[in-house]
Amino acid sequence: MKDKIKAGIIGATGMVGQYFITLLANHPWFRITHVAASERSAGKTFKQAVEGRWHMDTDIPKSAENLVVADALDITKVKHSCSLVFSAINLDRQATMELENRYASAGIVVVSNNSAHRATKDVPVLIPEINHQHLDIIRAQRANNEFNTGCVVVKPNCSIQSYMTPVHAIKNAGYKIRNMIVSTLQAISGKGYPGHSCFDLIDNILPLPGEEIKSEIEPMKIFGSVAGNVIQPDNSLKISANCNRVPVIHGHTACVHMNFEGKKPTIEQIIEIWKNFTSLPQELHLPFAPKTPIIYRHETGRPQPRFDRDTDKGMAVTVGRLRECNVFDYKFTGLHHNIIRGAAGGAILIAELLKAKGFLPS
Repeated sequence: MKDKIKAGIIGATGMVGQYFITLLANHPWFRITHVAASERSAGKTFKQAVEGRWHMDTDIPKSAENLVVADALDITKVKHSCSLVFSAINLDRQATMELENRYASAGIVVVSNNSAHRATKDVPVLIPEINHQHLDIIRAQRANNEFNTGCVVVKPNCSIQSYMTPVHAIKNAGYKIRNMIVSTLQAISGKGYPGHSCFDLIDNILPLPGEEIKSEIEPMKIFGSVAGNVIQPDNSLKISANCNRVPVIHGHTACVHMNFEGKKPTIEQIIEIWKNFTSLPQELHLPFAPKTPIIYRHETGRPQPRFDRDTDKGMAVTVGRLRECNVFDYKFTGLHHNIIRGAAGGAILIAELLKAKGFLPS
């Protein structure tokens, strides 16, 4: 691409924002031209703003060091510096919704890592391999809100992404899953930095009741369909979730039990479905799309966060331990990198799909 699309990051100094900075440094389609954060960071260079709290394994990209941090609440400058922003801002729900709507009203395409808009009926909650067709709602969203060229698209809760694509692949093959029980073991980085106190997590596991609610509701919208001016949830699948924080730095794990309605596939058929599954991001050869979205490990001790979270740019879902269940039909374990696939990388893939589908300027 001769001229890269100018992109901004709001909430750029936080952990997810820093991942955006790192992952976008050499992106073939996007170029970071705007960074914004809280008022206390405004006016500093990005390097100054993150001094003493840069959490990446690599140095700050040279292209970002001297960008001057803007106040995320002031959108006057962003109108002239980019047409796309990635939102990783840390505000309460109502403030986040209002801010992201203001960016969209200014003609900016907003790809959000936040949960504020996930229940908004004309905002797609996107996993590109599953519900890329939900982008069709953007035209209605623009009309409903008088957004013109702007819009808001969100990525789902990170905890559900270690099993949503494997479940979708089975459903897409024509089998109906009636209900599921999911137990997640979620990494510390899902809380951001500094996260929990070491006293909370050493010799301990923390229940996450708020994550359980999201895990039971958001999949219904993702599996739903566009109906007129809203996304109609698919409530045919029932999910019961238990979510926990565990002392792992990166990598969310899910233990999934599933029951089928009608004819059920064999274990061999499910593994074959997973191995052969691809979707639109792979067909379009999007830069951040994993070549193989679902990777099955046959070893009895896999997947494991340390060994499997970084597979295929950290964008693949690794599954294993598929076996018969004494209560349900089958059970399996899924794993993904919660900050790459589940946050910044997943949002970048959404932006790539928006570009490929004509929702971003050339």
